Amino acid sequence: MRTSDISRVTAETDIRLSLDLDGSGVSDVDTGVGFLDHMLTLLARHARFDLYVKAKGDVYVDDHHTVEDIGIVLGQAFAEAVGDKKGICRYGSCILPMDEALIMCAVDISGRDYLGYSLEIPTEKVGTFDTELNEEFWLGFTRNAGVTLHLQQLAGKNSHHIIEGAFKAAARALKQAVSIDAAYADEIPSTKGLL
Repeated sequence: MRTSDISRVTAETDIRLSLDLDGSGVSDVDTGVGFLDHMLTLLARHARFDLYVKAKGDVYVDDHHTVEDIGIVLGQAFAEAVGDKKGICRYGSCILPMDEALIMCAVDISGRDYLGYSLEIPTEKVGTFDTELNEEFWLGFTRNAGVTLHLQQLAGKNSHHIIEGAFKAAARALKQAVSIDAAYADEIPSTKGLL
């Protein structure tokens, strides 16, 4: 089973997260940040990952600690669930239209963390959500998942659609990358024999 259960408790946040890479897209998400709840629900649905997230954070200050720490915990859970990476496709990509927005995501489950982030979000807020926190979430995720992830905006001016498109494109690219490739069976998909 490619699953993980992670808890993270700091002075700023208390997070419990469960992830199943071979799920059906079922989610139960309550972070205290409504827009992030919506994005994580979309991520689970489009990746077909089962995801459970319960978080309490110092949102009376702002949403930064909660959003960043959930990215960290999701990255840790992803790395643990992928395990030794035997048999995975390793690479995934998606070009996703979200109305007028067009988002490209490419991922390599390489063991090396890198975020290539080229989203130009025109507003500072979507509802009450600080749009700059989108990048903080993906930084937390990539650093802890050990993946190379590129998010690029090809078109679009609607902040909501750009961020939503990024979550959906990332979900589909990640699902493709963790899918089992029969050609590799019990092999690590690398000439080094290690990822």
